[in-house]
Amino acid sequence: MAWINLSAKVAVVTGGGAGIGRGIALGLSAVGATVVVLDRDEAGAAVAAEISASGGRAEFLACDVTRDDSVARAAGEVAAKVGEATILANNAGTMLPGGLDTTSMADWDRILSLNLTGYLRCARVFGEPMLARGAGAIVHVASISASFPQGYSGAYSVSKAGVVMLSRQLAVEWGPRGVRSNVVSPGMIRTPMTEAIYQAPGVHEARRALVPAQRIGRSKDIADAVVFLASERASYITGEEIAVDGGFARTLMGTIPRPGFEKN
Repeated sequence: MAWINLSAKVAVVTGGGAGIGRGIALGLSAVGATVVVLDRDEAGAAVAAEISASGGRAEFLACDVTRDDSVARAAGEVAAKVGEATILANNAGTMLPGGLDTTSMADWDRILSLNLTGYLRCARVFGEPMLARGAGAIVHVASISASFPQGYSGAYSVSKAGVVMLSRQLAVEWGPRGVRSNVVSPGMIRTPMTEAIYQAPGVHEARRALVPAQRIGRSKDIADAVVFLASERASYITGEEIAVDGGFARTLMGTIPRPGFEKN
């Protein structure tokens, strides 16, 4: 018997068309879940087709998580096509460069609308039948920058810090009603969105050297944590955050000169 089996579950993955979202969709499908890939463009259709071609069950629905009507329409289509969601993976997000003194208020609002308010919007809409049923699991993808500010990235770190607190509040309010809420916070993960950074000379090796696990993360690393938290194996875990960063965030003390305590 498989340690995790989600064959009776319907899992919705926002931003599932590429990168970490694609990894989460594939990971959930690999343990039997029926996966609904939500994305704003047709990349999500390719992910759903990839899952179907491998024998899994998947649907793609175009959805803009910054719009009430789009999310509500998607939820209705999910229910009609495969049944109401029992798992939600909140993943859709982006970032824009800029310091806090130069970021336009329009860009600030844009990032918060997608990265934070969109998570609440999806949690409320897809969580409604979970609350009515008295069972469900929500996993939000945040970032280690929720705890360690990522400079010159506009509202990104603020939005991800908000995601962590949003999840904790949902856990407190919805836990007694049978719905769990947890966070996975990636560290350095190589995805299509970050690929241009890793193509710069020397960047990959310099970053890898900073990680105790001695490698850059993959989308599958995040997916494995999401699958666990979405499963009954995590039934007594809610309101928590798992950092998936190869130990990078624990290296702060190692940056301080300490004569006599250097690596031999």
